[in-house]
Parts: sequence; C-alpha cells; structure tokens
Amino acid sequence: MTNVVKQFGLFLAPHRDDVTRKAHAVAADRLGYGAVWLGTGRNSVGDLAFVEDVLAATERITVATAIVNMWVDEPETLAGSYHRLAQRYGKRLLLGIGVGHPESVTEYRSPYAKIVDYLDRLDAAGVPAEARVLAALGDRVLKLAAERTAGAHPYLVPATHTRHARSILGAGKLLAPEQKVVLDDDPAAARAIGRPYVQTPYLGLSNYVNNLLRHGYTEADVAGGGSDRLIDDLVLHGTPETVAKGLRSHVDAGADHVAVQVLGPSPEAELENQRRLAEVLL
Repeated sequence: MTNVVKQFGLFLAPHRDDVTRKAHAVAADRLGYGAVWLGTGRNSVGDLAFVEDVLAATERITVATAIVNMWVDEPETLAGSYHRLAQRYGKRLLLGIGVGHPESVTEYRSPYAKIVDYLDRLDAAGVPAEARVLAALGDRVLKLAAERTAGAHPYLVPATHTRHARSILGAGKLLAPEQKVVLDDDPAAARAIGRPYVQTPYLGLSNYVNNLLRHGYTEADVAGGGSDRLIDDLVLHGTPETVAKGLRSHVDAGADHVAVQVLGPSPEAELENQRRLAEVLL
C-alpha cells in the first residue's frame, strides 16, 4: 500500500507550469500534506520525468499521477518508468491511470475493455496493483478499481458521490476524490474564480456531466456555466475553517484522502492559501 495515509493532499493542475508546481509540491511536503497529485491533462507522461523531478525535490510526500491517459501512454513504457522510480523512491510513487473522456481522444472506443487490457499489461510488466489507482466515476469502473488496483481517484465530484463510491469500493480500498476550493468568503468573487475551472472543459464532457446528473443535479444545474448550487458544491469557498469543514464532508462520506485543488488569481495566491488551509486541516 502507498503511504497516502494522511487525509489531505494537494491536486496541482497543469494550468500552472511545472516550475510552479514543483515549488508548490516542495512547500506541500514541508507543510505536511500527504500527497501531491500531478495533473497531466492530455499530455504524454509515460516517462514520468516530471514525477521524478518532484520526487527528487521532496522528502516524504507521495507523488501521484492524475492521470496517465491510457490512450496516450503505452503500459509497457509506463511500467518501465515505474520500476525505475520505485527502486529509488518506493511507495512514495503512486500511478493514477484512466481512459480520459471520449471528446478528447479520436480513437476512443470500448473504454472498459481498454482499461482491462491496460491493467493486464501492467500486471504482465510487474506493476503491483497496490501501486496504481483508477480514475473512476461510474459503478463499473469503481468495481474494477476495487478488484484490480489500490482504489479510486474520482475527479470533480461532490461528497454525495464519495459516499456512493465507498459503497461500491467496499472497505480497505483507497478512495481519494479531488475537490476544488477558493479561499474567499465573498460568494460572487469565489464563483468568478471557480466557475471557469468547472465550465471548461468539464461541463462539455459527457462522462462528467452524466455523473453529476446521477448524483443529484439537474439539466439546469449543468447548463451554461453551471448553477450557483453546482459551483458551490464543486468549488468550496469561504474562510479556511469553512472550506476545511466542507473538505471533511468527503472524509465523513468515506474518503480516505482528499486531493485539494486550491484555485486563486495567481500562483502566489494559491501557495499562500495552501499554507492557510494547512493550518486548519493538518
């Protein structure tokens, strides 16, 4: 099992450059966060070069990919990179893997079969199940995550999904949802920061929209830039204490760990708010 045992980590999205994200990862390590989840977008990351850079710059924090896209990086390439890094950094490395979404991949088809084949090939290449988690939203992939990996890393989900995901995963499997936050107690200002990160691209992607519709939201909630109710659930806002309470709702719902994506007007603001949040969370 990985050492993602602390309840809170940071999700470092690729809208910030790698130099910035590395600095935030080093700060997160010093602040006591349990993990940094390195968002990859649509990029090829099979060589794990940036992961290696972050591992080398930190001392104890788990470094996770979020996520390696199965349509972009071959499992044998990823396995070779995993073995290279695991030999040096051991359980500090966690592979988050998934099939992405159909709108971004031309050859996207039979995603479940793709996941099964990818896991089979990782098995053949000697990557242990406990070293990987699946990006999972729906029940079928959540069940596969429980059967074939250490657990699941759902993205863009409210606590109601976390409770449901735990019921599917069962006990003993890592459940690590992502949650966006803005440290601002002005609702209008917070939504102005958070809404663009939900609207584009996620409210245009069928797998995310369908998942939200399954978990209590309406067609009106997911239309346009998203209703205030939707945005307030997917991008928690308020004081550090208020945001911490919202984050703990995922833990109360069954999460082992929450990957917190702190959004702000600048990298400097995000770094400061990661620190402020650590004071009440960790």
